[in-house]
Amino acid sequence: MNIDDLTLGDIKRLQAMFSGQEAQSLQNPFIGKRVLVRTYSAGVHIGTLVSASETECHLKDALRLWKWEGGGLSLSAVAVNGIVKGRLNRTPEVFLTNCIEFIQTTETAEKSFEEFVEDEK
Repeated sequence: MNIDDLTLGDIKRLQAMFSGQEAQSLQNPFIGKRVLVRTYSAGVHIGTLVSASETECHLKDALRLWKWEGGGLSLSAVAVNGIVKGRLNRTPEVFLTNCIEFIQTTETAEKSFEEFVEDEK
């Protein structure tokens, strides 16, 4: 079989054969990077993206962003600029469903997030 002759059906069958976590992870270019994830019902999380499918993801070294001020009107601006005030808590690992958006964070933003992490006591 010549790869140039593959049909859409052939590609779908190949995808089904390799539908495990590794195949799904290859679809997201942010695997291994720090990202901000917006979900439909679980809020906003920041962490290192371990794996992702179309609507689910696994984060390590995660933060949940409960409240924030500054950075901009959009979560894209928050991921780039960071925040000037906020409330976050640390979550070593989290599996999220209903993921809507993945945005890579900058070093500047990450530093601002760390300033407002509240330790659980």
